[in-house]
Amino acid sequence: MIGIVLAAAEPAKAAGWFAEHFGFTVDVDLGWYVNTQHTGDLKLSLDFVQRDHESWPVVTRGRDVAGTLVAFVVDDVDAEHERLARAGLEVVLPLVTEPWGQRRFQVAGPDGVFVEVLQRVEPDPDWLAANGF
Repeated sequence: MIGIVLAAAEPAKAAGWFAEHFGFTVDVDLGWYVNTQHTGDLKLSLDFVQRDHESWPVVTRGRDVAGTLVAFVVDDVDAEHERLARAGLEVVLPLVTEPWGQRRFQVAGPDGVFVEVLQRVEPDPDWLAANGF
């Protein structure tokens, strides 16, 4: 089981965004805490906690999220890019094929979280050799 917990200004709104765009369903909604499960992988949960709630770590309580990137590996990144761009999501990193073996893009999510969608592709042989692989 893999669970990720993110601070959110509005946990239900953040959970709804991931449900709408990335295949999660809301299982528990306590207002200050929302649990979601991924419909394609029941071992993956994504939870949201009110960022100023007493259960959140004191050191970051009440602060905006910074430096958080959630990544999803997909079979067809081009189709996902088209689907999410058509849905109006803000693409912050356009589709790019990386020499280390990823084709990816990134979108802005709720509360300062970014989402990377990627597909594994064959790495560039020259890049592999230059990096000791």
